[in-house]
Amino acid sequence: MFVQAKLTERQQHILWATVRHYIATAEPVGSKSLMEEYNLKVSPATIRNNMGALEKAGLLYQPYTSAGRVPSDSGYRIYVDRLITPSDTLAKEVARLLREQLNFERWSLEAVLRGAAQILSTLSGYISLITMPQTQTERLQHLQLVPVGAGKIMVIIVTHTYQTQSILMEIAPTVEGMPPGSSGGGEDGNLVEQELQLLSNFLNHELKGRSLGELCALDWTEVDREFQSYGNFIKQLLESLRDRHQTPEYTRIQVSGVSDVLRLPEFSQLDQVQTILHLLEDEQEQLWPLIFAAPESQQQVNIRIGSENPLEPIRSCTLISAPYCQNSLPIGSVGILGPTRMVYENAIALVEATANYLSEALSQN
Repeated sequence: MFVQAKLTERQQHILWATVRHYIATAEPVGSKSLMEEYNLKVSPATIRNNMGALEKAGLLYQPYTSAGRVPSDSGYRIYVDRLITPSDTLAKEVARLLREQLNFERWSLEAVLRGAAQILSTLSGYISLITMPQTQTERLQHLQLVPVGAGKIMVIIVTHTYQTQSILMEIAPTVEGMPPGSSGGGEDGNLVEQELQLLSNFLNHELKGRSLGELCALDWTEVDREFQSYGNFIKQLLESLRDRHQTPEYTRIQVSGVSDVLRLPEFSQLDQVQTILHLLEDEQEQLWPLIFAAPESQQQVNIRIGSENPLEPIRSCTLISAPYCQNSLPIGSVGILGPTRMVYENAIALVEATANYLSEALSQN
């Protein structure tokens, strides 16, 4: 993270004006341009002196001799952290479009997220990135154990999203911790069903509301005495659930707006374009942790500017992301990828508003 330089009020204003001008024009900024366009009410010499101080602090630089100044990554960082406020107007606009154009009742979740990505890229003018949800964050709503034959038990689970799945477990009758009478048939049949119902009730009490990914991490050493004889069976059951719902390290990313952003002057080099396209199309597993990473501050939005990005193909880019949730549980992330010469007020507002909309809609549906 960059050092937060101590700036005078005038230096902050000149830095703000320099960044604004460069974002608008993509041309190095001179003192005369700032004086004429931003009504700074000081002489060009004073502006030059302050720009020189900002350059010395590492916040501006000259791309070549006798040129105007260009913001550095550190300059953008101070601009984002201190000098701007996200656009409330644009946040409301994207929320309105998402409500009007997305249909949670009729569309699949993939189609909804693809539509959200298209709206986000259209409004921002940058590449939008929305990760598919993490299934590991699904939570157990109900579990039922049903005997289906000699040494076989059907495990039926319902998640908090009301998805139903079943797992057939085969357990040898001689295994320690096996439910009594599980060999099935005869007079023991009713006994097996009753005991499995009791065990189902116990497991529902212990597991309801827990994510499927954390089931095997639970401590069963203090299990109720009544159910201690089922310890091995419970362990095997939870391992089966974990293996069945093993979540990949990353989920697919919906990408939109690539063709538009690659027309920007920052992406005029063919080799740079190819490395970014390769990352977006073939190496999403490298990009995914950056998008899904928790924000480093108390703010919901995570902003990585230029060299703050660890991946070489995007070290000249800015990545802005925010998690979307279901019932307060983060399950995916919304992001924007573009040049560091980005309209940050708009991009931040769009990402945050899109994440908020998806969180609200997913929690209600």
